[in-house]
Amino acid sequence: MDLSTTYMGMKLANPLVVSASPMSMDLDSLRKMEDSGASAVVLASLFEEQIQHEAMELDFYLQHGADRWAESTTYFPHQQDYKLGPEDYLNHIAAAKSAVAIPVIASLNGVSSGGWISYARKIAQAGADAIELNVYFIPTNPAVASHRVEEAYLAVLQAVKSAVSIPVAMKLSPFFSATASMAARLASAGADALVLFNRFYQPDIDMDNLEVRPSLTLSSSLEMRLPLRWIAILHGKVSASLAGSGGIHTAVDVAKMILVGADVTMMCSALLKQGISHLGTVRAGLVEIMAAKEYESLEQMKGILSLRNCPEPAAFERANYLKTLHSFGWTTTKE
Repeated sequence: MDLSTTYMGMKLANPLVVSASPMSMDLDSLRKMEDSGASAVVLASLFEEQIQHEAMELDFYLQHGADRWAESTTYFPHQQDYKLGPEDYLNHIAAAKSAVAIPVIASLNGVSSGGWISYARKIAQAGADAIELNVYFIPTNPAVASHRVEEAYLAVLQAVKSAVSIPVAMKLSPFFSATASMAARLASAGADALVLFNRFYQPDIDMDNLEVRPSLTLSSSLEMRLPLRWIAILHGKVSASLAGSGGIHTAVDVAKMILVGADVTMMCSALLKQGISHLGTVRAGLVEIMAAKEYESLEQMKGILSLRNCPEPAAFERANYLKTLHSFGWTTTKE
């Protein structure tokens, strides 16, 4: 059974990639990920706030949001809250490369283009096999038009691509008004992969103190439906690799993502809930599914259920919309 796949030009043993999380900042955990079947790992993010607090571009975007809201500057962790500073992060990349043989992908999280360029170069020099750009930006100012948000993503990508020769992935928000168009623009601008999607953490209200509080809830398999749909739409229409992220918990989840066209699937919450060894369970389950469906390789099944194989994708989407509505049956009775 050939589970191999290609992601950003890198040949991987299987589609199971560990997405960014604190787990990746421990070398023993990295070794266990590799032993359990991970084909690559994305390190926890290095935040732009750690690199350059005074970045003018960052100030421009953030100060146009009200300090009352959860996306404001007051909700970024203080420098001392980070486990690793910028230089420590570079050292960890080098140590990770020595600890495991699988590709190590660094992650940069921020908004502006200027704040990342020098560290993108340093990350490449430290030995990272690729960089994942996580543009975590929610525009709260009504005066910021959609094209400016799109330009911010493109500017970050182009700046980093011009600074490094290693592959660069862009982790996307699901909130673009024209997601397919934006994906195509990013691929044309040089994105080697698109990761669908960034998971924005939603705030909650502390009723006792009447304060907005950060809230973290781990994902469930239900959340994979959003990236599943968009990977099905984008497969075969963009040149970049496609990674499914969000709600990947089981072998069935992985198989579904591959069937609609994903090159890799990224897991985090499932491992936090069930442990790193869960990777082995998922890998074994994927082999069973492929054997039952008589697939000899991952490439053989990749994308066969994407919209590229549907003659009328728009009609297909409308039909499924109506079918979904009518699938919820109910009866009415007269009192």
